[in-house]
Amino acid sequence: MPKITFVNWGVTVEVPPGTTILEAAQSAEDKGVTMGSSCGGVAACSSCHCWLQKGADSVDEPSEREEDILDKAFDVRPNSRLGCQVEVADEDLVVEVTQESIRAWYDEHPDERRKAQEEGRL
Repeated sequence: MPKITFVNWGVTVEVPPGTTILEAAQSAEDKGVTMGSSCGGVAACSSCHCWLQKGADSVDEPSEREEDILDKAFDVRPNSRLGCQVEVADEDLVVEVTQESIRAWYDEHPDERRKAQEEGRL
């Protein structure tokens, strides 16, 4: 099975092909991985914005809709993608979650944000 490594946390998860980066991130929340999903993963926002550091050639090209949504994101780069739209194929991916996405996750989970602030992690 392919693996997705989230470099922000040094966490690698093994996932079946067809799993989105967002789904993989959500499955690794217990390991500290955070990725925003304000729209619920339907490509209506840019809160799951990430950068593919490795493996981009193994996934589908972004759709026009994804590119339109990425226009709303901050710090868009040539390797920018929406985590909800990228399905892992049969190669491993290395992903960096953007700071805007991490902030969005904490906005979606205010109790976790307060806890992280109390612990000095934010």
